[in-house]
Amino acid sequence: MNAMPNTIPMPDATGHIPVMLAEVLDALKPVDGDAILDCTFGGGGYTTAILNSADCTVWGIDRDPDAIARGHALARTFVDATGQSRLHMLHGGFGSMQELTQQANAPAFNGIVLDLGVSSFQLDEAERGFSFKQDGPLDMRMAKSGRTAADLVNTAPEAELADIFHFYGEERHARRVARAIVADRVETPFTTTAQLAGLIRRVVPSDRSGIDSATRSFQGLRIAVNDELGEIERGLEQALDLLAPGGRLVVVSFHSLEDRIAKRVMGAATGKTQSFSRYDPRAALTKGDDSAFTALTGRPIRPGDAECAANPRARSARLRAVVKRNSDVASLGKGQTP
Repeated sequence: MNAMPNTIPMPDATGHIPVMLAEVLDALKPVDGDAILDCTFGGGGYTTAILNSADCTVWGIDRDPDAIARGHALARTFVDATGQSRLHMLHGGFGSMQELTQQANAPAFNGIVLDLGVSSFQLDEAERGFSFKQDGPLDMRMAKSGRTAADLVNTAPEAELADIFHFYGEERHARRVARAIVADRVETPFTTTAQLAGLIRRVVPSDRSGIDSATRSFQGLRIAVNDELGEIERGLEQALDLLAPGGRLVVVSFHSLEDRIAKRVMGAATGKTQSFSRYDPRAALTKGDDSAFTALTGRPIRPGDAECAANPRARSARLRAVVKRNSDVASLGKGQTP
C-alpha cells in the first residue's frame, strides 16, 4: 500500500480536517455492502468520506456527547432507499467497543479505523480545558464526566504527578514541574489552563524546536485524566476480534506512546516477535505461518509534505494497518457473524 503525499485532506462540513484521509481510505478500501466501525468519530471526517465512497454502513463510537450529537445530525444526511440511516452512533469509549457493538446488534466489520489524536473540536474549544493556548477551566475530560485535570493537579502526590509528566508526557523536567505544582497549590489551587501553563513555562526551559514548554506536561495530564493508553490497549485487542475474515484494521497515532502500543498489538497479531537483544540473531522479525492477520504496512505511513504544511496537526501522524486472513473465522467476537 502506497502513501499519497500530494493529497491534502479538505475540511468537512464542520471545518474539521481529517488527518491522512486519502491514506485511511486506501487502507480500508470500503465497498458497497461493507460494515465499517469508526471508533473515534470526532468531527465525522472519516465517516463522511467512507459513506461517500461506497454504499456501506458505518457505526461511529465516541465518548464525547458533543460528538454523538454531531453524529446524529450527520446520520440524517445518509439515508438508504428504505429510509434507514447508514450511520449508527454508539456513545461510549472505544475501549468498550465489543460491548457497544454487541448491544447494537452490529455485524462483524469489514473495516475498523481508529484516529488516536485528540479531536480538533476539543482542542479548539477553550471551555473543554485541553489547550494551553487558550485560557479555560482545567478540565480535559473527553467524556465530560469523572475526575478533571484540576482534581488531579490539586490532589495527587508529587511523586504521582512526576510519573504522569514523565511517562505519559515524556517530559524531561517532570520532577521540577511536579514540585512547583505542589508548592504553588498550597496557596492557590489550580483552576485554569493558563494558570497551569504559566507555571510550567516558568520552570521548564524553552525548547529549541519552538514547541511550547507546556506541551508535554499537558499531554501527560490529558492521557492520565482519560486513561488513553488503557483505552488504546483494550480497544485494539477488541478490534482484532470484531473483524470479519478479510477485514482491515487501520490505526492513526500521533505520538510515540500510542504508536508503540499499536506496533506491539498489531505485530503480535501478524506473528511478529523480537528478542530482547538486537545483537541476538533471533532479534530479526519473524512471521508465523499460522498468524491470523497480515500486515498491510511494513513501516508506518506518514503524511505528505503538502498535508503537513496545510495542517500542522498532521505532522506527527503515523498509520499502521493489518488485514484478517480469510481462512480465519475462529476469533470473531461473541455474537458476531461474517
